[in-house]
Amino acid sequence: MRLLRTYIIVSFLCWPVLLLHAQRKHNATPPPPATIKASVDKDKIVIGEPIHLKLDITVPDNVPFGWPGLDSLPHFDWLDKGRVDTTVRPGERSYVQYLTLTSFDSGTYAIPRLPFIVGNSKAFSDSIRISISYTNIDSLKDFHDIKDIVDIPNPFARWIGWLVVAVTLVSVALVVWIIRKKKLLKTLIAVRQAPRLSPYEEAIKQLDQLEKQHLPDTGAMKVYYDRLGEILRVYLLRRLNISSFAETSEELIGQLRKLRLPADIFDGLAETLRMSDFVKFAKYKPGIADSDQHYRAVRAAIEEMEKQALAAAAAAATDVPEKQTN
Repeated sequence: MRLLRTYIIVSFLCWPVLLLHAQRKHNATPPPPATIKASVDKDKIVIGEPIHLKLDITVPDNVPFGWPGLDSLPHFDWLDKGRVDTTVRPGERSYVQYLTLTSFDSGTYAIPRLPFIVGNSKAFSDSIRISISYTNIDSLKDFHDIKDIVDIPNPFARWIGWLVVAVTLVSVALVVWIIRKKKLLKTLIAVRQAPRLSPYEEAIKQLDQLEKQHLPDTGAMKVYYDRLGEILRVYLLRRLNISSFAETSEELIGQLRKLRLPADIFDGLAETLRMSDFVKFAKYKPGIADSDQHYRAVRAAIEEMEKQALAAAAAAATDVPEKQTN
């Protein structure tokens, strides 16, 4: 009796706890299941005709989801597996994939149920029956015999004549060019084989040509002084072995000072070199009388240097026999 009384008291005390646990278990709603839809654009095709399969899946946001393997399907061949488009909304995720397949087996076959992993279980799509048949052929119509070979006109035939003419003209022009090039090469070779003028003869010839051009009269002072300085520097390089093109005007004047030219000739030559720098860098335009004076200064300096060089060569030639006699 005491034991029964104790059991009744304990049961009475534990009843609220059990009731609260049952209520919580009742209120805990399971997550909504995944929604899997499979659809096709056609359920009847002829052999080899493509079928577009659409997979549309919606799953809760907190539920793991796995995509099925789409390696092969019985009686069907994959043509294209499009990418999966994912859309995330509050509380759920949606997946959409478009696939293209076909079949080369006539008959009625089903695209099988595709297994998806939703949480800890599998969910399947619906199977879809597809009817595959051959192309309808009307047996009442006559079959056409094999046709003869049909000549297709060449659209470029009318251009063949023009093409031949163009090739002929190009060939003739090429032959003429080769002949003229050979003649030009012979002329150049003859010019190269011609005896070269001495430094003095070349300088005097270039000075005569410069004088005949009358550049100061046309205002081309820069061209005139550039050419005048070039003639002088070429002569110094060839005749006296002075690296005139690698030196400035002042450095060249220093080199000319060592030649012991007469004072008037040296001063005129130094003035000409400095005036060339003024014309070239400062864009100074001297008068025609000044340009003529500078021309005569360069010519007189070249003639004087040539006279000194010939005298030195003659003296050296006379010294050699005397040394041999001694």
